[in-house]
Amino acid sequence: MSHSKESDELVFFVNGRKIVERSSDPEENLLFYLRKKLRLTGTKYGCGGGSCGACTVMISRYDPISKKIRHFSVTACLVPICSLYGAAVTTVEGIGSTKTRIHPVQERIAKGHGTQCGFCTPGMVMSIYTLLRNHPEPSTEQLMETLGGNLCRCTGYRPIVESGRSFSPSSSCCQMNGGKKCCLDQEESKAESKANVCTKLYDKEEFQPLDPTQELIFPPELMRMAEDPQKKVLTFHGEKTTWISPGTLAGLLELKMEHPDAPLVMGNTSLGPDMKFKGVSPPIIISPARILELFIVTNTEEGLTLGAGLRLAQVRDVLADAVSELPEEKTQTYRALLKHMRTLAGQQIRNMASLGGHIISRLPTSDLNPILGVGNCILNVASKEGMQQIPLNDHFLAGATNASLKPEQVLVSVFIPISRKWEFVSAFRQAPRQQNALAIVNAGMRVLLKDGTHTIADLNILYGGVGPTTVSARESCQRLLGRCWDEDMLNEACRLVLDEIPLPASAPGGRVDYRRALLISFLFKFYIDVWRQLQMREPSGYPDIPKKLLSALEDFPLTIPWGIQSFERMDPQQPSQDPVGRPIMHQSGIKHATGEAVFCDDMPALADELFLAVVTSTRPHAKIISIDASEALALPGVIDVITAQDVPGENGSEEERLYAQDEVICVGQIVCAVAADSYAHAKQATRKVKIVYKDVEPVIVSIQDAIKHKSFIGPEKKLEQGDVEKAFQAVDQIIEGEVHFGGQEHFYLETQSVRVVPKAEDAEMDVYVSSQDAAFTQEMVACALGIPKNRINCHVRRVGGAFGGKSSKPGLLAAVAAVAANKTGCPVRFVLERGDDMLITGGRHPLLGKYKIGFMNNGKIEAADIEYHINGGCTPDDSELVIEYALLKLENAYKIPNLRVQGRACKTNLPSNTAFRGFGFPQGAFVTETWMSAVAAKCHLPPEKVRELNMYRTVDRTIHKQEFNPENLIRCWEKCMENSSYCSRRKAIEEFNEQNYWKKRGIAIIPMKFSVGFPKTFYYQAAALVHIYTDGSVLVAHGGVELGQGINTKMIQVASRELKVPMSYIHIGEMNTVTVPNTITTAASAGADVNGKAVQSACQTLRKRLQPIISQTPNGTWEQWVNEAFAQSISLSATGYFRGYEARMDWEKGEGDIFPYFVFGAACSEVEIDCLTGAHKNIRTDIVIDASFSINPAVDIGQIEGAFTQGVGLYTLEELKYSPEGVLHTRGPEQYQIPSVTDIPEELHVSLLTTTQNPKAIYSSKGLGESGMFLGSSVFFAITDAVAAARSERGLPPALAMNSPATPELIRMACVDQFTDLIPQTDSKCSELWSIPIA
Repeated sequence: MSHSKESDELVFFVNGRKIVERSSDPEENLLFYLRKKLRLTGTKYGCGGGSCGACTVMISRYDPISKKIRHFSVTACLVPICSLYGAAVTTVEGIGSTKTRIHPVQERIAKGHGTQCGFCTPGMVMSIYTLLRNHPEPSTEQLMETLGGNLCRCTGYRPIVESGRSFSPSSSCCQMNGGKKCCLDQEESKAESKANVCTKLYDKEEFQPLDPTQELIFPPELMRMAEDPQKKVLTFHGEKTTWISPGTLAGLLELKMEHPDAPLVMGNTSLGPDMKFKGVSPPIIISPARILELFIVTNTEEGLTLGAGLRLAQVRDVLADAVSELPEEKTQTYRALLKHMRTLAGQQIRNMASLGGHIISRLPTSDLNPILGVGNCILNVASKEGMQQIPLNDHFLAGATNASLKPEQVLVSVFIPISRKWEFVSAFRQAPRQQNALAIVNAGMRVLLKDGTHTIADLNILYGGVGPTTVSARESCQRLLGRCWDEDMLNEACRLVLDEIPLPASAPGGRVDYRRALLISFLFKFYIDVWRQLQMREPSGYPDIPKKLLSALEDFPLTIPWGIQSFERMDPQQPSQDPVGRPIMHQSGIKHATGEAVFCDDMPALADELFLAVVTSTRPHAKIISIDASEALALPGVIDVITAQDVPGENGSEEERLYAQDEVICVGQIVCAVAADSYAHAKQATRKVKIVYKDVEPVIVSIQDAIKHKSFIGPEKKLEQGDVEKAFQAVDQIIEGEVHFGGQEHFYLETQSVRVVPKAEDAEMDVYVSSQDAAFTQEMVACALGIPKNRINCHVRRVGGAFGGKSSKPGLLAAVAAVAANKTGCPVRFVLERGDDMLITGGRHPLLGKYKIGFMNNGKIEAADIEYHINGGCTPDDSELVIEYALLKLENAYKIPNLRVQGRACKTNLPSNTAFRGFGFPQGAFVTETWMSAVAAKCHLPPEKVRELNMYRTVDRTIHKQEFNPENLIRCWEKCMENSSYCSRRKAIEEFNEQNYWKKRGIAIIPMKFSVGFPKTFYYQAAALVHIYTDGSVLVAHGGVELGQGINTKMIQVASRELKVPMSYIHIGEMNTVTVPNTITTAASAGADVNGKAVQSACQTLRKRLQPIISQTPNGTWEQWVNEAFAQSISLSATGYFRGYEARMDWEKGEGDIFPYFVFGAACSEVEIDCLTGAHKNIRTDIVIDASFSINPAVDIGQIEGAFTQGVGLYTLEELKYSPEGVLHTRGPEQYQIPSVTDIPEELHVSLLTTTQNPKAIYSSKGLGESGMFLGSSVFFAITDAVAAARSERGLPPALAMNSPATPELIRMACVDQFTDLIPQTDSKCSELWSIPIA
């Protein structure tokens, strides 16, 4: 094809600045371009696949058809740079900064405490900002849909939503119907009326108003370009791919004739991930984004014809308009499509993905194709030969050759007909979470009844998620024609569908029985839905549906979360300048919101900087026979390949190697690394490294495997009190059982990142790392290089989330990078992709708990014999400590007079598991709560009564003989019972359950005794360095790391109080090992405790030095006192040191005062479950925590809410899937779901217990970073309560132990009914399972 008007000039705008590129690479995405080319690093890399929202930016385009400017949020990681012709891109830097002015969105999210680590914040800001550009006063529904595509691991979402909601008119967030005061404000006022309690974490009056006139204008030049009738063909040549963008439909068809195999890319949501994660590189990519015919909408009496290029968000708007204008009976298909579009992917993906791309991709989990396939839709396709119509039916969706587009054809539009009078269309889907998750199973169903009868004239059912393509129940539908729409038909339909759509045990995705149950559960929902509509249309002709069955139809709504946060009111006598006890904004909050906060990978590249990518083992246990890197070394840009032979010092330890040496012991172990001039070149080269293995037996994956092969890490640990055997002989009842507790991925938003910079002399090296433990990283690097630690300076500015996952692992990864830097002599940047991070670094330990419990008929537990095994993975890491902590803390809040517990860490061929928030307590105490609930069920008593009966009541000793006072434990329990109105809500739930068969509610209240701290005294030591400069400014350095937990904010508060200067005088820079040496990991909820003591010590030393001068001139200013001290040669620099809390534990005797203090708490949660699908909705949670005196209530409440939400993920959502060979299947947010904004409770109330003391910690405070995690289990036990209600109504006994997490699969299959009874038990022995449990 001769392109008469070709151009290689790419023109677009970024933040109002014109960009002209002539050498654009089609494989380069907008995220890379912004960060590496334009140095706009506010846009973050979080996953690379468009699922986390960290890279959200706004793209604006002028639509020449509607003559309007459209703004839409997108994930920059999926936007090819070549697709931006004529677009205006706005990043977080473009809407406001501290150097100009901050935007109201940035201000409110920061001042509203919606930021912790800050890594996700720019993406959140841009999502809300884009919403406001389109809707200056958005509804709460729009806000929830907007935030559905953004993930946060720190905050728990509530403050983020609250910040966004502040732009909504109050009438849209309450049901007051025109009242003058918002209901939320009224609830806050009610809480505030209680003595000594405050509920305001910030002052809304400080917020600047939104002024739309101050936004960047859309560049007029881009409007002229869009209107330009001379449509040039844009051609961009890359290293491996050429991008061609024709300007006319004729040009597009000609290109397809020339390049029939070239993919068409509109939103890049399908091809983009394949190019990123599967190494797909098409020689030619054709972009039809500038062809107007693909965006035309035609509305006729027969139906809608939608251009194939329309984004899904645009399709939704068109369908919504049609539904509002047409009678309901004509919009059955439209309504079904709209139902799925509310939750399909995230808002950013809906803004990018096109209707045509969605259809043509024919993904097996497509949410729209089953609906379109049953809706008699027509595809209008074009080629050089002319137009053709192809039915969008099951043949097309199955990929049948005779029903598909020919290679030279292009989909131009899709015709979606209106529905006929007696035609009914419904859509169903079930996903791991409500929003932004691929469906496990979905369905489109359509039935046409003969006029005025119950007789089926036509029936069509399509399913997604149960095969490699969309699957049709064609034969079943044919056999049901002519049948009446009644219960006999339904029963026959269920049997036919199960027979027609088999699913083998080895089916990819697993969950075989559950997916088969969903097939017929959806069919039942459709049956009820049609029956309901028939009854509504002709009440006299159809019998009423029993009210109890109607709940089968109701989907859980996307409701906006809210809550009240209450804490102790400030003492009115406290000086206004003293910030301690006040809800101060995070020290970096504004910088987080503007994108100015610098994370490790945001640092600018240095000259000759190399990028590292690693080659990991593909075998779980094997000898390395050979490594051939010759092909990799021959590729362009590759500098070197580094192996174990290149380590000058120690290659890790015998137990954990930096680079695999002679053998590999898990899939994901680092074998070698490629250093290249770009990450793309390095990653490409890793695929060319050839490794020959010889497999070794045994391969141990699960805890059961390890027990069988006696494969353990360390000795067995045991604790015992009382006479267990004797007690068992005297009890009324005994129960035995076991619980399997799954692992958890840390999923910090900032992946593991390190940059190593060798210096010119003395073998010195700077290491910039995202780590909780800079000193350990320093030690690992020094050992690997064989040099003293004094040559290594580790720098940590801030960390984008850690949760324990950046305690030991960054040390290993930094050492890997340091060896590469040492060999090449160049700076090396090593940033793990999300999938590699999840594969390599391990997570929370899965646990198998076995129990034998003896109890009296009144619920009093007299004896317990407990056995724990955890899956430690292939190296020790922290596994021995984790099993120790699980044993030490397992009793939780309960006094069990005769208790024996023993545990071991198992060594398996999985990546080594490591520290995680809670450190063994969330697993161990969960087992305890499981058998506590089981005892209640056996005694036919309410669970809360059994818990209360067995709780510690007076000063006592724990199982490890440490004395403590449970007074505040009881206060938290009673306060939580009161705040949650537990008793009245329990009655209301019972009434609800009586009236609803397919929906059930449950409630649970769980107490907590969480012991804070480390196992040894030296772990508590901390140091600080404080300088006062002659201008009065103060510089504070301490040994803690800012992980998002607000430690720097608290340290500034401490320094401000002790020095008696405003916080604005005080600055905290980076943490590094030169300023504060020999630091301890920032973990165990003790960071602010110990570092606060060190900062306090240094400040008190300085204040003491200044005191004589202050006494002499009491009316002087701080600056005058400081200068006078300098004039008198008084040192204005001081170190502070805290030796640590005493901690001792004698495992031989089974006793020790190991913990400095306890955090007490309680949480009450209410849920609603859908018995047919296993979905659940978190309705309300009330949390009460004994924080003693909170240094910063905003920070502490943020930690509680964030930890609780992470706990909700642990206990109900997050599921790691491993193959029988130990291969991790879940390597990104598409496969592994953490909680999103719709997964937190509709109401989340947090109350800090007032008037308590903790003399051990600074200012009588408590460390609260971890304790809230376990309180997420209250949601789990509320779910089990709802499941028990369902089982009871079906005449089944309660399930005494449900495994964690309580996924939709587990919930559905526990709610046994006539549909699950139809599912034949899968015989796992007949074929190899896709995944296996490892606990």
